[in-house]
Amino acid sequence: MQIIYWLLIAVMLVGIIGAVVPAIPGSTLILTAIIIWGIVSSSFTAIKIPLIVTGIVLLLSIGVDFLAGYLGAKQAGASKWGQIGAFVGLILGFLGFLPALPFGGPLLGILLGPLLGAIIGEYLYQRQLRLAVKAGIGIVVGTLVGNLIQGVLAIAAVVVFLLTTWTQVYGG
Repeated sequence: MQIIYWLLIAVMLVGIIGAVVPAIPGSTLILTAIIIWGIVSSSFTAIKIPLIVTGIVLLLSIGVDFLAGYLGAKQAGASKWGQIGAFVGLILGFLGFLPALPFGGPLLGILLGPLLGAIIGEYLYQRQLRLAVKAGIGIVVGTLVGNLIQGVLAIAAVVVFLLTTWTQVYGG
């Protein structure tokens, strides 16, 4: 039982990383691990609180993701073109379709893709490079702040899980 517990905690740690790094499942992975623990331990009452907390975290993460990107874009004066460009840049960067980068691979693409995409999208809309760069940076900063908040929320969900299930595994 302890081995499964630690494997699920490892999955949750990957979920914490996924809450911060785009394209890796975050809170969903944590929620799945908690549900698996409930099935394995045959004690859904022991995971009731972590399940509720993680469900709330999942909903908050979705809201934070959209809100942080939106506020970053709004603060920088970005248009929908910049936001769409950032999204397209994220996908292309993750898939490795950015021009050949000598290092970094998909992780660098995930970081550079949204910035370049937002700048290109904003430039196509406004035709002013300075404003396009400002908007691109605003979108990326907003997204990064949102990802950090999601990471903190994910850590909180895992801590609640550990606090409520530790005695179930190791006695108290």
